[in-house]
Amino acid sequence: MNQKDQYAVIGNPIEHSKSPWIHKRFAEQTGEPIEYGRILGPLGGFEKEARWFMAAGARGMNVTVPFKLDAHAFANTLSLRAAAAGAVNTLLFSPEGVRGDNTDGVGLVRDIEVNLGVSLKDVRVLLLGAGGAARGVVLPIFDCAPAALTIVNRTAAKALQLVEQFEANARESSVRLSGGGGDIIEPGAYDVMINATAGSLDAVLPDCDDRAFGAATLAYDMMYSPKPTVFMQHAASLGARVTDGLGMLVEQAAESFFIWRGVRPDGGAVMRELRGELTAKA
Repeated sequence: MNQKDQYAVIGNPIEHSKSPWIHKRFAEQTGEPIEYGRILGPLGGFEKEARWFMAAGARGMNVTVPFKLDAHAFANTLSLRAAAAGAVNTLLFSPEGVRGDNTDGVGLVRDIEVNLGVSLKDVRVLLLGAGGAARGVVLPIFDCAPAALTIVNRTAAKALQLVEQFEANARESSVRLSGGGGDIIEPGAYDVMINATAGSLDAVLPDCDDRAFGAATLAYDMMYSPKPTVFMQHAASLGARVTDGLGMLVEQAAESFFIWRGVRPDGGAVMRELRGELTAKA
């Protein structure tokens, strides 16, 4: 029997991670010979664990909370999107060294455009939040050529920092970029609204004018849950179409799989199966 290539996700905590289940499905779907496990990384011990895993012959790792900044520092080279995000969730090990990437934003836009069938081209996008999750999706959103991206955060200065970081990219992509507090939200319903805050973990709504929601709005919460989040419930009450981030979770994993194996799995099929399992357990 041929030895299978080794991959894993590292985090702390890690028991809850769906990544091993997802990548097992991808391997079955594509016939790629991989094994994928979990690593509970001790706080402050990321580099030691990563080097041990590399020395054991592993081909790559996914990285989750709280080690994405450690992985960014650990990588020898970074993709453009990882450099822009300032965080790494995917490591590729090769004889040339360690390459860091960030697949979160690609996972988000692929879920929106492919699984949900909503084009981001020439639309108005409202991004709620200005932390690491928001920073990681800006460039992939630009790649889809929206008409405008507005970044709103409770602390307006953080949103303005993101605008400053990405204003050159916005000009290159011909995207109208603006940011600040909730008072800068423009009149009329947005086409796509993305909640990149962690508010749903604590059932807290992000700052957002109710007039930004409409019947044609896709309200997307990057958190995932068997039951609608408080943001989804609020958006639905205002007539918007709502979804959580389960598809993003699966599609960012599919992008990691593609980086490692050069084969793109069908994320939509795996997402629907995982949704069914989570709903059955709820």
